[in-house]
Amino acid sequence: MNKFKKTILIDLDGVLNTYDGKFDEQVIPPIKDGAFEFIKNLSEDYKIKIFTTRNRLLASEWVINNGLKEFVDDITNVKEPSYLLIDDRCINFNGNFEDLQNQIESFKVWYK
Repeated sequence: MNKFKKTILIDLDGVLNTYDGKFDEQVIPPIKDGAFEFIKNLSEDYKIKIFTTRNRLLASEWVINNGLKEFVDDITNVKEPSYLLIDDRCINFNGNFEDLQNQIESFKVWYK
């Protein structure tokens, strides 16, 4: 019997690779240490989709070249409905708009 898996949408740049803010449309940076194991482990219980604004063919090649093909269900450039979204440019809403405003004003990407 197949178990229903919730979808986790994971951003490519800055989460799964070593992106540091210097965008090159022809080159996707190398896989980040621990990302392979992370995706492999998550895929046991979740449907994994990678989100990127990059060229889908280039992103597909990156997934294949890094041995992730069997663990990734799709690559998309749309932030689709999902159980969770993992992104280096996100803020978690805690129900308080004042806190949210403060988080927005003080936001820094982790690699800066």
